[in-house]
Amino acid sequence: MEIKYKSKINGEFYGWAGDTIFQLMNGTLWKQYKYEYRYTYMYCPNAKIWKDGSKYYLDVDGMNKMLQVVKI
Repeated sequence: MEIKYKSKINGEFYGWAGDTIFQLMNGTLWKQYKYEYRYTYMYCPNAKIWKDGSKYYLDVDGMNKMLQVVKI
């Protein structure tokens, strides 16, 4: 896996809830790929987008799991 982007979540972050869209401060938008639910609140946490083959994963500081996402 390789890091494709390093940025921050733009604004408030509440985790993910099925069809969550994440806007990074670098301007890119990412959507949750499949249903998972995990709640936590943070403001502008650091985030990385990892690429593994053709799949992308969102890695947010403070979350103990990466989430598969697609770029929109």
